[in-house]
Formats: sequence, C-alpha cells, structure tokens
Amino acid sequence: MRAQVKPELLRWASERAGFGMQALSRRFPKLPDWERGEARPTLKQLESFAKATHTPIGYLFLQEPPDERVPIPDFRTLANLRLERPSPDLLDTIYLCQQRQEWFREFARTEGRPPLLFVGSAKLDSGIEETAAAMRAALRFDLDERRQMPTWTEALRRFIGQADGLGVLVMVSGVVGSNNSRKLDPQEFRGFALSDPVAPLIFINGADTKAAQMFTLAHELAHLWLGQSAVSDAQASLLPENQVERWCNQIAAELLVPLSSVRAEYRMRADLRAETDRLAQRFKVSTLVILRRMYDAGGLTREAFWETYNARLRELHAMPRSSGGDFYLTLGARVSKRFARALVTSAVEGRSSFSEALRLLGFKKMTTFRELAQSLKVAF
Repeated sequence: MRAQVKPELLRWASERAGFGMQALSRRFPKLPDWERGEARPTLKQLESFAKATHTPIGYLFLQEPPDERVPIPDFRTLANLRLERPSPDLLDTIYLCQQRQEWFREFARTEGRPPLLFVGSAKLDSGIEETAAAMRAALRFDLDERRQMPTWTEALRRFIGQADGLGVLVMVSGVVGSNNSRKLDPQEFRGFALSDPVAPLIFINGADTKAAQMFTLAHELAHLWLGQSAVSDAQASLLPENQVERWCNQIAAELLVPLSSVRAEYRMRADLRAETDRLAQRFKVSTLVILRRMYDAGGLTREAFWETYNARLRELHAMPRSSGGDFYLTLGARVSKRFARALVTSAVEGRSSFSEALRLLGFKKMTTFRELAQSLKVAF
C-alpha cells in the first residue's frame, strides 16, 4: 500500500527535526523520488520516516505543514528576537511533562492533598529582596550550608531536594524521555515551569552545566511563585524586555546571591578572576552569575562586565560536560523522586496499571521497574 504525502510535508518534517534531505536520503534512498512526486512511500516506509524525524505520522497526511506552537508561554529569545520554531525535542519534552503532571495532579487530589500556598503567592510588583527572602525561608535555603558543600553537584542535589520537599516535581534530564539518542540543546532552552496548585513541575535541561542548572531552578521557582507556566532561556546576564522574565531573573539572582552578601564579601581590589572564582565557590553558582552580581553591586563598569562575561562564556562553552552516574539515581532526577515514588507506589497498590507506569517512566522492562522500586524503598 502506497501513501499519498505531499513533498512539502516531507521537507517540513526534515527541517523541523534539524536534518537535511541529503542526510536523510542515506537512510531513505527513495526520498528524492518521493520529494519530486515521482514515487510514493509505502505506509511502513512513511512510518519509519516519521520515526526518524520525530514527527507524528498524522502530520504527514495534512494538506500543509502545521503551525506548531509551544503549549505554554514561550519567552525564549536569541539576540532579543523571539524564537519562533520549537524543536520536536522541546515539544515532546513538554508534552511528556504535562502527562506526568496530569497523572500526579489526579493522584494528589485522590489523596486529598491541599493546594500549595506558595504557588501564585507573588506578583510582578512584589519586592525583589522581600520575595527572594520569603522563598529562601520556604525552601530552607541556607547560604552557610551551601558554603560548606564541596561541589556544585552536591549543592544542586540539595537545592532540588529542598524544592521537592516543598512539593515541586523537579525533573532534570539532558535527553528526551529516556532516549539517549535525542539529546537536548541548552542553546534552545534551559528549562520550563508548569504551574499548578497541587502539582507544580519544573524541568531543567540536564545537558547544561551544574552551575547553570542552579540558576535555571531558581528562575523557574520564581515562575511558580507567580503562578505562571513558561519556557524560558534563563541567563544571569540578561534583564529581558519581557516583564515576567526580567522579574524572574532578578529573583533568581537575589535568591542565590543576595546583593547584601555580595557587597559584604566582594573584595574589589582583588584580582578579578580569582575573586570571581572565590565567590562562585562560596555561593555555588556560575561565575557568570557572580559577574552579574558584581556589576549589580557597582563593582564593575558595564564595559568591564560584558568584556569579562563574554570571555568567560566562551571558556564555559569549550569545556566538556560530564555524564553518567548510577542509572536509578539518575532516573530519580530525570522524573522527580516525588513523582517516581508516587507512581511506583500507586502501581504496586493496584491503583494504576503497570503499563501506564512504565509509559510515564519511560521503561520497557518490569525488571527495571522492580529495581527502581527497590531503590526508592517501595515494597514490591
């Protein structure tokens, strides 16, 4: 059986996935003939093409390419221009997180869990220092405790645990679902927030540096305090034109590195590189955040700030990023330990099907599910 598909849909699917037609032709030798309308793919071939380009197969039978939009407010920019076309990796990650959030929302309501009061508790005219202080208190975010932590990884793990303890589903992954061949690009997005009174969710792009993930988590928490969902490109250097993003960036910087602490600890006569590294280690944030706070504190001119910032940014882009770790510890971070524990418990107790649990966790084997249950100390 041959499928009727318009050539422009094939080109759209290829470009959407970031592939050139020539590259795909190596896998699908008849693709040039399909594109010219000289031949038609079989249904099986079209299914393979859809899978290769991460395209819902139904889209390929449309009369014209769909106008895909991110399903939540999209504040991502590049050189102050809004990014119009989301990648299938970003879209599929948001859709998966929405499914997980929907499941947890119903689970929480069934358990009679009350709304979380911090969600939507702030407004855009709320004071930056006052709101950040309230967030630190709610999260039990202790600056001195962080100072004692030897690595950014431990500090980030602790920060995620504090958000989890507050009731936030924090999911950190550098790939789409559990597909290690579909790596997420931090240049496209660093994270997003899905606000909800009982199931607030934050996704952090795990392909980013640990220090950058710290700022992203703080930024997305600010979105939850506003009660607003959004996908954003959280960058410490930016004061975006968008009022919401500007406020969230300011809150994130003040939460992680209070301006009063910077002014008290910043040694302006010290070597700039050494002082930047010292304060980054002190607050467990990226040197980019520290440079921004130095500028905010009046310790750097605008020209010196941007010159140093851009030089450091080039260094960070050239540095390799680590990966690996224990699979089950990684999975707990990928899907949120709070979510994983609830879903595994629900399946074990018979309230959810194992097939649904495997789908939401991204598993195919029950043996993997059993081992996850054991790691979460859920009796099975």
